[in-house]
Amino acid sequence: MTTIKSDFLRTLSERGYVHQTSDLAAIDTLAAEGKIVAYVGYDCTAPSLHIGHLLSIMMLRWLQKTGAGKPVALMGGGTTRVGDPSGRDETRRILTLEKIGENKQGIKQVFEKFLTFGDGAGQAVMVDNADWLAPLNYIDFLRDVGRHFSVNRMLSMDSAKMRLDREQELSFIEFNYMLLQAYDYVELSRRIGCNLQMGGSDQWGNIVTGIDLGRRMGTPQLHALTCPLLTTASGAKMGKTAAGAVWLNDDGEDGYKLSAYDYWQFWRNTEDADVARFLKLFTFLSMTEVEKLAALQGAEINEAKKALATEATALIHGRDKAEAAAETARKTFEQGALAEDLPTVSIPGAELDAGVGVLQAFVLAGLVKSNGEARRQIQGGGLKVNDAAVADEKARLTRADITSDGVIKLSMGKKKHVLLRLA
Repeated sequence: MTTIKSDFLRTLSERGYVHQTSDLAAIDTLAAEGKIVAYVGYDCTAPSLHIGHLLSIMMLRWLQKTGAGKPVALMGGGTTRVGDPSGRDETRRILTLEKIGENKQGIKQVFEKFLTFGDGAGQAVMVDNADWLAPLNYIDFLRDVGRHFSVNRMLSMDSAKMRLDREQELSFIEFNYMLLQAYDYVELSRRIGCNLQMGGSDQWGNIVTGIDLGRRMGTPQLHALTCPLLTTASGAKMGKTAAGAVWLNDDGEDGYKLSAYDYWQFWRNTEDADVARFLKLFTFLSMTEVEKLAALQGAEINEAKKALATEATALIHGRDKAEAAAETARKTFEQGALAEDLPTVSIPGAELDAGVGVLQAFVLAGLVKSNGEARRQIQGGGLKVNDAAVADEKARLTRADITSDGVIKLSMGKKKHVLLRLA
């Protein structure tokens, strides 16, 4: 077994980031010498990144933190126009150039919280593959790049094979995606000396295709490192909740943001069996501190969950918001008090005068997605208004339901609360 000498790979290995590498010893040597230039690509399909992107962002941060080299955040302004078929049963919707630009601005802000950008050797850079993909002459691209690709091999890739096996349509434009991603690697090697591409394990085929293309087109040796695609101990996909994806932005477009409090609650609700693993992956706590928290048993494991929630939230939303979220939770759940900084939704007084259906109120609060889901929750005793279980799905909320605190408290289960406040 290879003895790891670089702080970068040692850290990634002991914390559980490493799934596959193309040449562990070569990557380790480059890292030990501070000569890695590593990139991860992020398509601009939404105005925010989500927790599914967090592992690769953490890997870029550890690269910089350990002095192993330069992190490169690649914005997919070009590839977003095509759509990555990896892991999907259906074609991604085509976005306008304007929408792609808006999305790019929304996701940029996350990286400034993890990386130090600049022109220095170990400082991060952000580039956009639209810079070289948009001006491509299609005929020239097919001749210079397309000739290096075997259709037989492309059809055997998971991204294509899954669609074909399930008899789902794979559009020609999506079929081209792996050519563009491979070409990105060649261009980044030529432009800024990239020698390592990192990403989730579902990207392995695309990444090694880029390595092969680099060899055929004369770049220096390129390398690959992937992290695992995470599932929870119960088998659920990491970062997916009943309400949808766990977004990293707390402002911006509706449906693509999550408050610091809700983000904190997501981590606080981690399954017991996942706490130690997530402390390693999603915080910068020392391994000594992680092991100490991981050793907690019984009811004390809740203290480890709170530490995970606060540390993970601090990375995205800042220490002040993380500690405020922890304090809000403490007041709400441990003291039974009504914390003013619980998530709040404004409602016009005229609507309350007319009466708001209880099903509609819970949809408005974002605690459920539909009236049907609200009905199912009521049948299971899961919804409460001002801490009283909702029994009648036809009930209406009025001004009479406003408490002395000036709000109507809506709850789903024990841990999800939203305050309705007059606009």
